[in-house]
Amino acid sequence: MTADLISTAIGQYGAIAYLLFFFLILIETGLVFMPFLPGDSLLFMSGALLAQANLSLSLVICAFSLAAIVGDFVNYSLGRRYGARLLKTRLARRFVKPNALARTETFFAKYGNSAISLGRFVPIVRTMIPFTAGMGKMARANFICYNVLGGICWVTIGILAGHFFGKVPVVRAHFELLMVAIVLVSVLPLAIAKFTKRGRA
Repeated sequence: MTADLISTAIGQYGAIAYLLFFFLILIETGLVFMPFLPGDSLLFMSGALLAQANLSLSLVICAFSLAAIVGDFVNYSLGRRYGARLLKTRLARRFVKPNALARTETFFAKYGNSAISLGRFVPIVRTMIPFTAGMGKMARANFICYNVLGGICWVTIGILAGHFFGKVPVVRAHFELLMVAIVLVSVLPLAIAKFTKRGRA
């Protein structure tokens, strides 16, 4: 979903479009084989175009936070209960690549429990980290704590950034480039860590 599609959807359907976005966030965070959905750009655009939908900023933040938290808990529960069996299904093999899963496990090993919160800001890792935590039998209480914290922070930062910066004319004129920049900045920490590891080797 490109920035133009998001903008058009909000312009034509208003609050109904935000209901669709609610379910997209729920699906991206809740299903391990849906890491390609546009979480970061969706939050930014939703914040930037709130006025078109005539919705409350706090209402959207609360609703999207709920979707992110519930989605991660579903993902965690799937990993905890089914784990490796689910990864062997045809659908999972098609979208969950071994290198992406290995990168997520490395991210988890490096940051420990806080990876549940930090992983929210990294595309692909965001979708796989709760599943990995479930497979590793992370304590449910610990997961819930970091899940709630990460979900609220991710949604709040994304929507507020869009809400305030989206009003700047130069930003509105270059939404597509900004979406690409958001993705690049999100994956930058992983790229730095990878090159640092190669340098040490």
